[in-house]
Amino acid sequence: MPAKLTGFYPVIATRDVAEARRFYTGHFGFEVTFEADWYVSLHRPDAPQYELALLDAAHPTLPEGYRAPVQGGLLLNFEVDDVDAEHRRLVGEEGLSEVLPLRTEEFGQRHFIVTAPDGVLVDVITVVPPSEEYAGQYADGHTP
Repeated sequence: MPAKLTGFYPVIATRDVAEARRFYTGHFGFEVTFEADWYVSLHRPDAPQYELALLDAAHPTLPEGYRAPVQGGLLLNFEVDDVDAEHRRLVGEEGLSEVLPLRTEEFGQRHFIVTAPDGVLVDVITVVPPSEEYAGQYADGHTP
């Protein structure tokens, strides 16, 4: 049996720790819990179990051969109560670069995607009821 999990959070290897810190604290309400020039640990004060860390991609804590910033291919899902309001704020007011426009998906999401530093994608989502076709694909009938 696996060990009891006491924490889980993504660590993003980045070209610019300060820029990434500004992005996640400025746009998504994270606060710093630890900060060095090569590593920043963040959490949401309203939900401290939600953590995110940023690591200088060149730092020796990464094994040699893996010291490179994220080059896209990473998608962070942020579920919120009102995706339309977040869209107005992040895209309309704050001018974030939208790469997927606001839309409702048959599988049970209303969402949009913006870009973060290093090509990380941030998918801002409000869960909505799925279509009948997709409702049957949720395990044990657990639909959103």
